[in-house]
Amino acid sequence: MSETAAPASTVRGMPPAPLLEVKNIEVVYNEVILVLRGLSLSVPKGEIVALLGANGAGKSTTLKAISGLLRTEEGEVTRGEILFDGERIDGIVPDRIVRRGIFQVMEGRRIVSDMTCIENLRLGAFTRTDGDVRRDIDMVFDYFPRLRERTGLAGYLSGGEQQMLAIGRALMARPRLILMDEPSMGLSPLLVKEVFGIIRRLNRDLGITILLVEQNARMALSVASYGYVMEQGKVVLDGAAAALAENEDVKEFYLGGHGAERKSFRNLKSYKRRKRWL
Repeated sequence: MSETAAPASTVRGMPPAPLLEVKNIEVVYNEVILVLRGLSLSVPKGEIVALLGANGAGKSTTLKAISGLLRTEEGEVTRGEILFDGERIDGIVPDRIVRRGIFQVMEGRRIVSDMTCIENLRLGAFTRTDGDVRRDIDMVFDYFPRLRERTGLAGYLSGGEQQMLAIGRALMARPRLILMDEPSMGLSPLLVKEVFGIIRRLNRDLGITILLVEQNARMALSVASYGYVMEQGKVVLDGAAAALAENEDVKEFYLGGHGAERKSFRNLKSYKRRKRWL
């Protein structure tokens, strides 16, 4: 993979342009169950944006709405629109979305256990027609040297190695935007730090934009530039990652700052959500 420019940053006081825009979408499963309720968010080009929230908040559904995988679970976007680089992508089949430059790293890794590492990596390049696949495999091995040593079936890899393989498989598609769903799940604290360090490097070195869904709020905010907090299918709080990390409500609800019991934004009477659309 040829290296692109470093992550977009504020130039002359102007924020980077959005690569992804989700505008007031609603998602319904089985034509009955409303999961996302007027969700809006924006992901600037070249940045890492964190999407935080408890189980059932709708984070994974948001990623599947963007990647087009909702239809595999009888879900659909029934309202609003999703724009990638200014073009609408909601309703497009998943393989065309991958070809446009979006790749989702699924929760639980989802590597093909009875294939080798190299075979899994080649699978990530299935939409490509160029002749640089071998070079990009070497690039993935440079980022994940442990995988170079693993010649057996991927099912025998450790949890951390499987997560590395899943991220490496995403890189093989040469994505402009990677959707990462719970990359820390099931990993030891040491491996979590290693994986998030790699995520930061990929963003910095290759300029890949990342929308990161993560329950480990502290780690996610440490690598992100901006963050959104979801509750019950909608965004209830958003802001710069550094500001969210210092927010007393975020500390209490997600960073363990006020005891072990997790509370809900629904019960916070003083909270007023800023309107994001008319």
